[in-house]
Amino acid sequence: MTRILVTGSNDGIGAEIAAELARQGHDVIRHARNAERASGLSGEVVLGDLASLESTREMAAAVRALGAPEVVVHNAGTGTDETTRPVTGDGLERLFQINALAPLLLTALLPVPRRSVFVSSDSIVRGNIRLDDLQHAKGWTGDAAYADSKLVMAALAFALARKWPGSLINAVHPGWVSTKMSGYAAPLTVAEGADTPVWLAVSEDPEAVVSGRFFQKRAVVNLNEQAYATDVQDKLLAQCLELAGASLPDA
Repeated sequence: MTRILVTGSNDGIGAEIAAELARQGHDVIRHARNAERASGLSGEVVLGDLASLESTREMAAAVRALGAPEVVVHNAGTGTDETTRPVTGDGLERLFQINALAPLLLTALLPVPRRSVFVSSDSIVRGNIRLDDLQHAKGWTGDAAYADSKLVMAALAFALARKWPGSLINAVHPGWVSTKMSGYAAPLTVAEGADTPVWLAVSEDPEAVVSGRFFQKRAVVNLNEQAYATDVQDKLLAQCLELAGASLPDA
C-alpha cells in the first residue's frame, strides 16, 4: 500500500484517479479547494486554494500533519473563458499560479516523494515559455495563458526530475475528457482520462519506471521541445521559486 496525495480530487479526473488508487488498495489523501467542495469526500481530506500562496502553504502543512505522501499526483488545474487577464490576491496571473506555481510550491513544502505525476495538457504544442513575461502581462488571452501554464508545469517537472534523480517525476496529458472543466462533449470518460496518471503513480511496469518524460496513453510523447531545454528549465525554476518565496528540499 502506497500513501498518495491527489490534488483536485473532489470531482472530474482527479476524483477518478483517487477512486481508482483507493480501489487498488492505496492510502489516498484527497484534496478540495474548500469545505463546500470537499462535502461528501471520504477518508483523509485536505483543503487548499491553489490561487493563494498562503492557502497552498496551509494545505502543505495539513498534508505533513497527516503524514508525508510517497506519491503526489498534481491534478488540480484551471482554464478560463474570461476575456480579461485574471489576477489573484497575490498579484499573480491566475492560470499561471494555479496550474504551474502552486504545484511547485507544494512540492517545495513537502518531503521529496518517490514519484510525482504532473497532469498537463496536449495544449502545450502551441505553448511558449516566455521567461521575460511568464504571466502574460502583455497580450493576454485565455487560450495562450492556459497552454503556456501547462508547458511551464511540464518544464518544471522535468527540472525537478534532473534535480532529484532518485525520484520518478513525469508529466501526462490525460486526453480530452468529459468533465465540467473540459466540456461534456469530450469523447473520453473520466476512467479513460485517469488511466495513465494512475499507471504512472504506482505501476512497476518498466515503461512507467522512468523519469523526466511526457506521457499520453501510456506512451512517451514529445509535444514541445522547449520543455526539455535545460537552460530554460533552470531559469524557469529559479524564477518560479522566487515568485513562490520557496526553496526546494534536498533529496
